[in-house]
Amino acid sequence: MQTAPKKVINGWAMYDWANSVYSLVITTTIFPAYYVGITSMGNSNGKHYVDFFGRQFINTSLLDYALALVFLIVAVSSPILSSIADYRRNKKVYLRWFCFLGSAACCGLFFFTPQRIELGVILFSLAALGYWGSLVFYNSYLPDIAAPEDQDRISAKGYALGYAGSVLLQIICFAIIVKPVWFGLDAADTTLGVRISFLLTGLWWFGFAQLALRVLPLPSLKERQAKKNVFTNGFHELSIVFRQLKQLPVLRRFLLSFFLYSMGVQTVMLVAAGFSKKEIFPEPEDEPKLLFTLILIQLVAITGAIVMSRVSKRIGNLKVLIVAVIIWIAICIWAYFIQTQLQFYALAASVGLVMGGIQSMSRSTYSKFLPETKDTTSFFSFYDVTEKIALVIGLFSFGLLEDITGSIRNSIVALIVFFILGLLALLYTKRAVSRKEPLPGSRAC
Repeated sequence: MQTAPKKVINGWAMYDWANSVYSLVITTTIFPAYYVGITSMGNSNGKHYVDFFGRQFINTSLLDYALALVFLIVAVSSPILSSIADYRRNKKVYLRWFCFLGSAACCGLFFFTPQRIELGVILFSLAALGYWGSLVFYNSYLPDIAAPEDQDRISAKGYALGYAGSVLLQIICFAIIVKPVWFGLDAADTTLGVRISFLLTGLWWFGFAQLALRVLPLPSLKERQAKKNVFTNGFHELSIVFRQLKQLPVLRRFLLSFFLYSMGVQTVMLVAAGFSKKEIFPEPEDEPKLLFTLILIQLVAITGAIVMSRVSKRIGNLKVLIVAVIIWIAICIWAYFIQTQLQFYALAASVGLVMGGIQSMSRSTYSKFLPETKDTTSFFSFYDVTEKIALVIGLFSFGLLEDITGSIRNSIVALIVFFILGLLALLYTKRAVSRKEPLPGSRAC
């Protein structure tokens, strides 16, 4: 196939620009710092319990459990929805609705105050459902619009645009929070700037997503109506994909390795702010330093995604992923022992170098291993389900270890184990590729 016109490629990448603000502002920086801050007030013990509909949880563990539930819902529902989307050829419709759900929930977080913990957690969960639910349909466009030799570059372009856009909005939000008087806000209301940041995130996500939705291809009405009883056909399509996976040993092994190291990578990204706030930046006056450091991670990640894409052309995707996972293992061991803010700055820069690259490389490597098929959404739903189940296990393990030991630092041990297992599985995958000729388009792996 030929790569789609530049207008379509740029439009596809713009969805990364649109939705990555959720990942940075809500998942990684402002929301976690705000949530930990307001749920730590009045708690004299180090565990910082919070009430949620009459039941007590450690504050950070509650968010871990909430996200684990969201990812379980996405993992169960996305294969059905994506199979239906493949049969009706209307994946853009699902992308649009998940985008609307997530962006609306972000806007709703404007009303999240210290007196409305339940509302905040529920809207946070709905925003996550919208974000992660949309990604399976967004990712599945990659093999539809890009030739195999261009997929690394285009995937990296999406991530780079995403990091750039999210950092831009993050800087704006940072200014609103630190200098509210510049924007005519009441400095006495310490939550207003943060809540405006949530509102801006939702508006940014919804607004810029329209640029992508306008140009992404939508098949003809005749093709979309070609299949009937789509719910039954969706399950039938899943059974076909399952049978195909049995005949694709390299793809199966890669999915196993992706599953294992994703338990580490994605969990780190989702819990990093909570860990940093509790262990490194516990005082309210430290929050600007924390936000600045998390912005630094995103800036470095842009470079990391581009560098890994270029290195993969020389040594292959799998070798790049193996090196990245080894670096992740070292980072987690280092994180367990850090004590000072200066050490954390150096650690943050290291995380940025591999964070964007490993996500971009994983997406494009999987795309290269796919067989020739029009039902790319169904195959990417397996990729998505693999990631979501990994997140369910990773987040639940991280939260449970903190509950059991009383220290979020001890939860890092689980991440180290996940990365080591992922490394072994990647070596197992590389061994299979060396023995057998890869699929067309996958020679760079």
